[in-house]
Amino acid sequence: MAESWHGNYDTGSQSDDSYRFERLHIEPIYDSFFCPLTKQVMRDPVTLENGQTFEREAIENWFRECRESGRSLQCPLTLKDLKSTDLKPSIALRNTIEEWSARNEAAQLDMARKSLNLSSSEGDILLALEYVQQICKKSRSNKHIARNAGLLPMIIDMMKSSSRRVRCKSLDTLRIVVEDDSENKEILADGDTVRSIVKFLSHEQSKEREEAVSLLYELSKSEALCEKIGSIPGAILMLVGMTSSKSDNILTVEKAEKTLENLEKCENNVLQMAENGRLQPLLTQILEGPPETKLSMSNFLGELVLDNDVKVLVAKSLGSSLINIMRSGNMQSREAALKALNQISSCEASAKVLIEAGILPSLVKDLFTVGPHQLPMRLKEVAATILANIVISECDFDSILVGPDDQTLVSEDIVHNLLHLISNTGPAISCKLLQVLVGLTSSPSTVLSVVSAIKSSGAIISLVQFIEAPQKELRVPSIKLLQNLSPDLGQELADALRGTVGQLGSLIKVISENISITEEQAAAIGLLAELPERDLGLARQMLDEGAFQLVFSRVVKIRQGGTKGGRFVTPFLEGLVRVLARVTLVLADEQAAVALCRELNVAALFIELLQSNGLDNVQMSSAAALENLSEESKNLTRFPELPTPGVCGSIFPCFGKQPTINGLCRLHRGMCSLRESFCLLEGQAVDKLVALLDHTNEKVVEAALAALSTLLDDGVDLEQGVLVLCEAEGVRPILDVLLEKRTENLRRRAVWVVERLLRSDEIAYEVSGDPNVSTALVDAFQHGDYRTRQIAERALKHVDRLPNFSGVFPNVG
Repeated sequence: MAESWHGNYDTGSQSDDSYRFERLHIEPIYDSFFCPLTKQVMRDPVTLENGQTFEREAIENWFRECRESGRSLQCPLTLKDLKSTDLKPSIALRNTIEEWSARNEAAQLDMARKSLNLSSSEGDILLALEYVQQICKKSRSNKHIARNAGLLPMIIDMMKSSSRRVRCKSLDTLRIVVEDDSENKEILADGDTVRSIVKFLSHEQSKEREEAVSLLYELSKSEALCEKIGSIPGAILMLVGMTSSKSDNILTVEKAEKTLENLEKCENNVLQMAENGRLQPLLTQILEGPPETKLSMSNFLGELVLDNDVKVLVAKSLGSSLINIMRSGNMQSREAALKALNQISSCEASAKVLIEAGILPSLVKDLFTVGPHQLPMRLKEVAATILANIVISECDFDSILVGPDDQTLVSEDIVHNLLHLISNTGPAISCKLLQVLVGLTSSPSTVLSVVSAIKSSGAIISLVQFIEAPQKELRVPSIKLLQNLSPDLGQELADALRGTVGQLGSLIKVISENISITEEQAAAIGLLAELPERDLGLARQMLDEGAFQLVFSRVVKIRQGGTKGGRFVTPFLEGLVRVLARVTLVLADEQAAVALCRELNVAALFIELLQSNGLDNVQMSSAAALENLSEESKNLTRFPELPTPGVCGSIFPCFGKQPTINGLCRLHRGMCSLRESFCLLEGQAVDKLVALLDHTNEKVVEAALAALSTLLDDGVDLEQGVLVLCEAEGVRPILDVLLEKRTENLRRRAVWVVERLLRSDEIAYEVSGDPNVSTALVDAFQHGDYRTRQIAERALKHVDRLPNFSGVFPNVG
């Protein structure tokens, strides 16, 4: 039979009963049913004038070929010429064929129904499914027959088969059955059938995924089923994943893409797609959809968590439109636009896009406008948040106009308005506007303008008061702002903190919190570190409040590995060391500072910190502190009390010889110790300081050289100081510092130290043979400042590069 539906399946060892569909006929097929040309059962038989019957389409093609080839019109069977090409429908034969086909197909359909059972063999099920496909492809009416015969639920059940081939065939069959048939699609929409189809998207076998996607694509042509598909958890996520898959074939990827395009007809699906990274449908709806859709989609965008790359895409696509809504929309639309802009502005690249689109004037206007058209406070908070996000980007805010009269964000009036809002609104807005000022003071190009505006506003006291705010979200940006201001407003801030209100104590309390190191703690210690170093009043108050003991203990704990804090550990430690070093600056004026340094043995800690490799600021501050401590050593060294000579001793000098005292410091000629007199020699710090002279950071080198210079200072035994440096192999590194000429400060310091070293005849003799050193001293003599030239002149005299006239001309007067 021409319509046999065994297909191309390799049925293997299936039983003979597997072919029962082919031979099951109610009555035998007749030869007259077949077209002589196609050898297939005719559907539209027609008769020629000579009585021969053919399939209409086949005989028409035959006649056309005759005309095209120039042959006479002949009967294809008799090859005799025809007088006419008129075709007479053979209605009786067609009716007979249709009746036979209907009876035969009904019998085959019944057999297929019996085979569509999970207990049937794989071969029988595959044959039955193939048969269903064939009859459904033949005509749309057959799809109704299949539906009325109850075949759809049976085919759906075949998706549960343990055979992968059966599962794939059942998916393919369902696709054919529902194609262009809304009623069949409605049947699939009932129950969990769509959920079962979606599950195939997660299968490892690509063939099952391919068939499932093809079926879903067909189903997605129905708007009702679009909602059904989208409601299945994970359906859209998996389809979105397939569109970017490199493992699936191109056709499958294309079908997934087309399926998603169909699903976009449902708003909920668009939202799901946006959540799963397919954002373009959402953007299109916001740009082109009706007003109510634009509003709902904008609101959703404001709640969406986006990657930075996506934020940039959204900013480029929607930025201008959202800004226009901010300017002219109704309050509901402005709220949606603000929330969406808040979401996409929190990335430096997207913030720059929004700045170029002109967002700043609108934000400033929304923040400062009062009266009937002003934003409610909850939306001013959103506007403040957007502005805080935007100022983090590295833009020239001093040149971007935001208002009339060429106003910029750092214009005095604008900064005054920001300060007014900070002081007169709630914490939610104040904290965001403080962040705005933090961003503006973090840039060298805008910080001075903000400093000037804050000075003229007299707002320093009110800003300092935020240190005591109970809300952390207020304290953190206020402390960071004050830290940024401290290099230019250090004395004003110190005066404010020294007051009786207690802000200094609040800062110390923040630092004392024994938790993982936070951004707030790092900012607090950074602020204290930036205040004027030699402010005696501030140092006294810090001594009184136990700040230095606290700082010391925090440093020790970090060194012992007892503190965690991730990225804030380093700035926190650097700030702690700078603050602790502050106590060494007031040793001469504050006996309490000396007592504290002795009690805590801070000199030992600073010597240990010299070896904090990779922490340049810690090493620099430690070396500077050791310089200050060593400067005090000559004042703190205890000299032994020698007995008074007796009468005989005064008359006979031979009896008055002083006893020899062992254990005296060779440098200070007294009784020294690291803890009591901060002696670098006793603390074995010289080698460590010499090692830092080879550091890549010139500021560390300068601090180390300054500390070493105290070994050659007035008030110590210079000859012994030179000897100490020789023993530590420090002379050559010091000369190298002079030769490198890295900075003017370093050269000035190096010239001073080298001149002291050259007072040793032995070193002067060795150096005189080094032309490089002489050249460096000559250069300093010619190009240095007045003090450096004087010292270089003395050094050149030591190596006989300049004449020493002091011995030629006698002293006069």
